[in-house]
Amino acid sequence: MTTFPSRFALCCALALLLASGCRQPPQAVESQIHKDVSSGHLSVLKWPDFSDYQSLVSAFYSQRNFAPAWIANGAPTSQARQLIDAFNGSDAKGLNPQDYDKSRWPDRLKSIGGSPAANAQFDLAMTVCAMRYISDLHIGRVNPRHFDFGIDVDQKKYDLPQFLSGQVVSAGDVGAVLASVEPQSDEYRRAEAALRTYLALAAKPAPAALPAVGAPVGAGGNYAGAAQLAARLQMLGDLDGNPAGGNQSYDARLAQAVKAFQLRHGLPNDGKLTAQTIAELNTPLGQRVRQLDDTLERWRWLSDTYANAPIFVNLPEFALRAYGPGHKLDFMMAVIVGKALEDKKTPLIEREMRYIVFRPYWNVPISIVRNELLRHIAAGKGYLAAHNFEVTNQQGEPVASWTPHELEQGTLMVREKPGPKNSLGLVKFMFPNEYDIYLHSTSAAELFSRTKRDFSHGCVRVADPAKLAEWLLRDDPEWTPAKVQEALNQGPDNHTVNLKTPVPVAIFYATAWVEENGKVYFFEDLYGYDRQLDDALKNGPPYPQAPAEKKKTGDTA
Repeated sequence: MTTFPSRFALCCALALLLASGCRQPPQAVESQIHKDVSSGHLSVLKWPDFSDYQSLVSAFYSQRNFAPAWIANGAPTSQARQLIDAFNGSDAKGLNPQDYDKSRWPDRLKSIGGSPAANAQFDLAMTVCAMRYISDLHIGRVNPRHFDFGIDVDQKKYDLPQFLSGQVVSAGDVGAVLASVEPQSDEYRRAEAALRTYLALAAKPAPAALPAVGAPVGAGGNYAGAAQLAARLQMLGDLDGNPAGGNQSYDARLAQAVKAFQLRHGLPNDGKLTAQTIAELNTPLGQRVRQLDDTLERWRWLSDTYANAPIFVNLPEFALRAYGPGHKLDFMMAVIVGKALEDKKTPLIEREMRYIVFRPYWNVPISIVRNELLRHIAAGKGYLAAHNFEVTNQQGEPVASWTPHELEQGTLMVREKPGPKNSLGLVKFMFPNEYDIYLHSTSAAELFSRTKRDFSHGCVRVADPAKLAEWLLRDDPEWTPAKVQEALNQGPDNHTVNLKTPVPVAIFYATAWVEENGKVYFFEDLYGYDRQLDDALKNGPPYPQAPAEKKKTGDTA
């Protein structure tokens, strides 16, 4: 006969056996996480290769002995659900929700508790997606060095294992943590707000294309698509009030709205309906979304210092902004940038302006000597002197005797003498960088009247150099506006003035810019930098991180 204690022990053992079949053995989940992390590949991810994050993921789980971070008591944690919400809404941040498995989370949530493998896959997928999302939101997806830009994101990277463990895993408000990783600049926030607006517009049925025009149509003329045009301008915010009826009159009200639209799209804002204006009006709203996406990506490359730089040059806008205390705009001015040719494009840079040179020499790069000057010199050595050039040795000392061969080989140099006809104008503003790019004035001021201003060999020419010099020296009582004018016009040649405090300068590329009043301005992809970025992003993570080979662009006009 079986005794009572034996029966009791048997029942307890049976209960434990049954219970073990209902619960996940912790060591089984941990073992599976460890195995999956070691492989650097998780097949259930949209982008299964996480080798670029493998060491970080391993460090994160090593801190917790590979125990799950996002499952508690057989259910996803509150933090996991908040992260999933963030992943799903990441298009509003200019990111791709499918990079973070938007379409796969519903089934994963249902799989929790099914098996150790399912739990391990859920947890690891959450960690990989969280690291990708936080990094993408903080420093962008593609390393700017991949494009040979002078921006270093490495110095602002998070310790992701520590950040997840210390800031996210136990956070009460994950959304607030994620908001803290984004660029802290008003311009970024305005671009993000504009993106939400354009996402909503792009989600609606696409309007019919506006009819083409032959000759430009001015106010008072007829346009067959006048009613459609009014509706389009009203939708985009350029026409106040309700659209007009079905008449074909291109009246003054429509012309004024078109003028506002042209101004926002880098077109001559004369209010005339031209083929170029119609093309811009017919641009799909999805393209505007991509422009905002690409602009937000580049904002994330910048450190907070340069996202709020006192001098900010936006290349496709051909504009410089100078900001005072509190990052309030002091003034804007037109600029001329590098030609849209492979070896002339102005690169993106973040550096400190350290000094100004009044009445500078222009040291002509060897490439320009070979490609542009030697053919003129071949007609006679007098060409250089007649055009304000001189030949120097490597120490910058003028030499009287020289040969074209020495110039071609670079053993002797060519430089342009200071003065109002100098290609650099009367002043240059120096922020030392590997591309020899800087800001300077110009003797060809008439080019500033053009709408599209890509004429330089890489450097940035400014429309009002005296104003910029006065602004940079405004805290030095010695440098009055009168003294700046004297230095420009009668001062000593090649006179260097060090700034008392270095000034951060950002050379940026935004084909979408949002002003304080909320108006969104779109510009042509001048250098194809948007297209290059889109090409780098289209294949999903891991995104390009390797630095590109550096090319010198500047010391040019």
